[in-house]
Order: sequence, then C-alpha cells, then structure tokens
Amino acid sequence: MSGEVLVRSRTAPFEQEIETGRHRFVSDEPFASGGRDAGPDPYDLLLAALGTCTSMTIGLYARKKRWPLERVEVRLTHSRNHEEDCEECEGGKRRVERIERRIALEGPLDESQKTRLLAIAERCPVHQTLTSALEIRTTWLEPAAAPPASR
Repeated sequence: MSGEVLVRSRTAPFEQEIETGRHRFVSDEPFASGGRDAGPDPYDLLLAALGTCTSMTIGLYARKKRWPLERVEVRLTHSRNHEEDCEECEGGKRRVERIERRIALEGPLDESQKTRLLAIAERCPVHQTLTSALEIRTTWLEPAAAPPASR
C-alpha cells in the first residue's frame, strides 16, 4: 500500500505542491481555468494513476504468463455528461462521469492473449478503487508549526 501523500497550496491561485515519499511535483489548473499551467490538473493526475496502474497490471500478468508483450500504451480521457434519466436525483438530473480508456499492446500476441490482457485491465487496483463504493472520510488536521525564521 502507498504511503501518505501531502498536498500543500502555494501562493499562485491553484498551484499545489505534492509530496509522496521522496517525490515532489506540482499540480495546477490550465491558463483557461485561471491557473498558471505549472503542472497537470487534478483530473490529469487521476487519469495518470489509472493509466499507470493499468499498464503495470497488464505487464505483470503478461510477464507471469511469459507472453511476448513488448509494450503497453494507455490513452485516457475524462468527460462529464448531464443526463435526465435519474428520477431519484434532485431536479431529475444526475451527473455522469466517464473515463474512456484505450489500450494498445505491442508484441507478437495472439487474439486470445490480447483479449485476456484487455480483461486483466479491468482488474487493476486503481480501476477497482474507482469503480467500488468508495468512501472518503474528511477530518481536521492541525497545521504544522512554521519553521523558525532564519537569521
């Protein structure tokens, strides 16, 4: 299981500093949304998590089976659609989020191997998390003490 991820706001309107283990990077909103485009936006990070997990899971399975998979490419897009088919929802509308995931497999695989690897993509842990009944608990965290001012 992964360790803790720390996200800290910066002075720019949307720019966020992200720390996970020894890795540090930035997330931001694009110029069109009022950001400075200093890094991927939150949905790009979500898609990247799904894409990397998908590729890793397919690769692991193919290696275990000793199949001749040479390379995996995963392309993802995210979209939102408002549909009027939800009678239980307030106002008769619900928000439908959709992720399109397209996978290319390189190597001399037969059709049955390709079909099996496509099915294995559905079993990647991030896919399982996103399609499960996910619960997010939010609590207060006291801010860390500021470091002493340098002289």
